[in-house]
Amino acid sequence: MNLGRTRWPDLAEGDVVLAVPLGATEQHGPHLPLDTDTTIATELCHRLASSVPGIAVAPPVPYGASGEHADFPGTLSIGQEALELLVTELVRSADAFRGVIIVNGHGGNIEPVRRAVDRLTTENRKVLRWQPSAPADDSHAGHTETSVMLRLRASAVSIDHAEPGTTETLATLIDRLRTSGIKAVSPNGVLGDPTGASPEAGEKILRLWAEDLVAAAAQWLAPTSVAKELE
Repeated sequence: MNLGRTRWPDLAEGDVVLAVPLGATEQHGPHLPLDTDTTIATELCHRLASSVPGIAVAPPVPYGASGEHADFPGTLSIGQEALELLVTELVRSADAFRGVIIVNGHGGNIEPVRRAVDRLTTENRKVLRWQPSAPADDSHAGHTETSVMLRLRASAVSIDHAEPGTTETLATLIDRLRTSGIKAVSPNGVLGDPTGASPEAGEKILRLWAEDLVAAAAQWLAPTSVAKELE
């Protein structure tokens, strides 16, 4: 169910869970579009809705906490404090739903989303946060995200401009990222190596992510919701 295209009477009698795609508008190397994280989160929400009954997919939130990308043109960030408040108030406004699943596509959103969910849980609201995983040495605009975007929207990928960035693990980079931003550790904005990416690899990655999301949602909703098998 696409919430934005739904009339309110269609929800009045329902037992519906809201899935919110949470993304970002930020640089993704010289080859991927700024809305990469939002595109991926939205796709995963729709795959969830096709596999678990009673899911309504909200319009995506296209802005997040992206300050580490501020040195690159096009990046827009609302910061951690504003994002935490946004998620908190958005979920508070969704009491007509049986629960809310936040599907987060951007690593910089993790901490403010965690804080918001912790607060909402103490308010006895039913909310789940989930984000896809990526290899430690391929965390941003590398093989993983490039393959997924080639599968979802190849026309937006400038594969001729794909080039390796730093391939150090995120754990070794995180302190420098937090203090100096991504450009200080990777001048082209890539954490990983997008060369060799393919739509076939992207579909495999999407399926694994979707299976994990479906399993997490089914467990969270149990015993009243049972996930169907991904086709």
